[in-house]
Amino acid sequence: MTTDKTLFSLCAVAIFIGIVFSLSLPVFTTLFFDYAEYHFFVRQFSVGMLCVTLMWALSRLNPDVYLKYIGFFIFISCLLLMGIMHYLPESMVTSAGGAKRWIRLPGFSLAPVEFFKIGFVYFLAWSFARKLNESKKTLKEEMQLIFPYIAVFMIVIYLIAVMQNDLGQVVVLALTLAVMAFFAGTSLQLFMLALLSSLFVFLIAIFTSTHRIIRIKTWWATIQNMVLSFFPESIAAVLRVEDAPEPYQISHSLNAIKHGGLFGEGIGNGLFKLGYLSEVHTDFALAGIAEELGFLGVFALTMVIVFIIYRIFRIASRSYNKVYYLFSLGIGLLITFSFLMNAYGITSITPIKGISVPFISYGGSSILALCVGIGMVLMISKKAKL
Repeated sequence: MTTDKTLFSLCAVAIFIGIVFSLSLPVFTTLFFDYAEYHFFVRQFSVGMLCVTLMWALSRLNPDVYLKYIGFFIFISCLLLMGIMHYLPESMVTSAGGAKRWIRLPGFSLAPVEFFKIGFVYFLAWSFARKLNESKKTLKEEMQLIFPYIAVFMIVIYLIAVMQNDLGQVVVLALTLAVMAFFAGTSLQLFMLALLSSLFVFLIAIFTSTHRIIRIKTWWATIQNMVLSFFPESIAAVLRVEDAPEPYQISHSLNAIKHGGLFGEGIGNGLFKLGYLSEVHTDFALAGIAEELGFLGVFALTMVIVFIIYRIFRIASRSYNKVYYLFSLGIGLLITFSFLMNAYGITSITPIKGISVPFISYGGSSILALCVGIGMVLMISKKAKL
């Protein structure tokens, strides 16, 4: 049996696209903060080459021997790192918004949460394969089976949403957990209950945080005129927010997408990356790409991501080992939810969650962790009947 070369090639193409735009998009950041001319390009190129090599190396391993050890090592080590990093001195960690999210290492910073997502998916796949099946159970019996996972996830919420102030990653993991549990054998009734419970926790997380309330108001200010036009004025008057902050980031994102039109301005010719749209090489990379490559370019990039997800799900569906099936499914879900949340955020369909574009956004930890997950899926592909 051979490795899925199509999946490997598609991921390499996506990484290459990210490298190209690491040279084009951060031009203002490079000048404003006085970085070296090719600072972002050199770092992204180095990480990209390491990722391609790592995917290939992992694909050569036997999943029956190594998958379990790699999965549990990532899960346990990153869980411990997320627990202790908040007690490390400022010289060893990098903060964002007052929350410690990166551990400083020689030459680069490591975000444990990115790798934890891969380990968490493996833990769920391994445990669900042992505990859950298709046999008929009452809702009470299913709740008893799923309760330990809820307890573990409460710890995850505390470490990521509370300690790191990163609700977006929790949303991605919650959706992945719910869908994986459903495909592992839980009922549709429990699945819907899980989604409603997640929504309830999500709302609590929003209304207990001032900056999240401001972010929701900013998002609503962008779309309220369009949405409220369908409501009677008496209802619209109640729902309208008058004192919302100006949605500069979203406005510039939408204008960048509109400015790109069908064919784009050409690589390197975007205007909104020149100080108007901050984080354009990370969270708003798709908006910057839309301006430079236009609708057709973003559509082509989206198709690359879609085919990556399709190949992963194909490997999952043809894996007869339940752990392999659930793990591949989980990695595909992580990519799916991350891409959708980013795309919806930059177009104001949903609030911005700070989720990067898989393979494309600048950032060593996110792309490296994702490629570890892809490498493990490629490892599994040798056992799938493709």
